[in-house]
Amino acid sequence: MRLGIYPGTFDPITNGHIDIIERSILLFDKVIVAVTTNPAKSPLFDIDERIEMIESSVKMMRNVEVDSFDDLLVNYALKKQATAIIRGLRATSDFEFEFQMALVNRKLSNKLVTVFLMPNEKYTYLNSTIVKEVASFHGDVGRFVPSEINKKLIEKFKHN
Repeated sequence: MRLGIYPGTFDPITNGHIDIIERSILLFDKVIVAVTTNPAKSPLFDIDERIEMIESSVKMMRNVEVDSFDDLLVNYALKKQATAIIRGLRATSDFEFEFQMALVNRKLSNKLVTVFLMPNEKYTYLNSTIVKEVASFHGDVGRFVPSEINKKLIEKFKHN
């Protein structure tokens, strides 16, 4: 079975993330969307909220699983017997960091391949940080995230 791991903080999941997941399921028998904690980031949503939001966003995709991890990505992927790590590239600014990480991961294990996928061009400017910032000022992010996530963002920032 070809298993791909799509790791990230997904704080929150965006339509760009979903686009990458949809592209991934065309290439892999199964895709695990793996939510991680990132000590360098202060998430708006806790890990359980993020998992719940992702599950509601991918519920119609039969070969997608949502999980979390707090280990080195390579260790997690090997434990799951994955064949690939999936990363989205929005712009050339993403490439340098992602390329470096892919090379480090290859040094840590040559059993994993990193697959770079580009989202639809309408999502190339989109990331979770921008979505949170717009939402924090009560801007409409409905076109950037699934409707359930939009509701959660409105609720989160209701008293701001």
